[in-house]
Amino acid sequence: MKLEVAASQMESLGNPTRLRLYRALVRAGFGGLPVGALQQKLDIPASTLSHHCRKLVDAGLVTQERQGTTLICRANYTAMSALIGYLADECCADGSCAESPSKAEA
Repeated sequence: MKLEVAASQMESLGNPTRLRLYRALVRAGFGGLPVGALQQKLDIPASTLSHHCRKLVDAGLVTQERQGTTLICRANYTAMSALIGYLADECCADGSCAESPSKAEA
């Protein structure tokens, strides 16, 4: 993953409303949620939801599919896994991940 992509995805998740929206979609599983259900679940106006969904779609973290008159939103689990992997790939590469015991425990 490129640094710019990771930065864009992290930026889109940096907004509390978008993070709540994304977590709701991650919890929903592969079936996703209709926009109406998301609006009800998050208790936000339709225009606000639309704006935040667009940001997550543009970042590649969410996909949308129209089924008749219903718009279904889904978390893009491939993108989520790639972002998590990018963040963890070099964990402790330059040092130890083990926490040092506090003085109280010693």
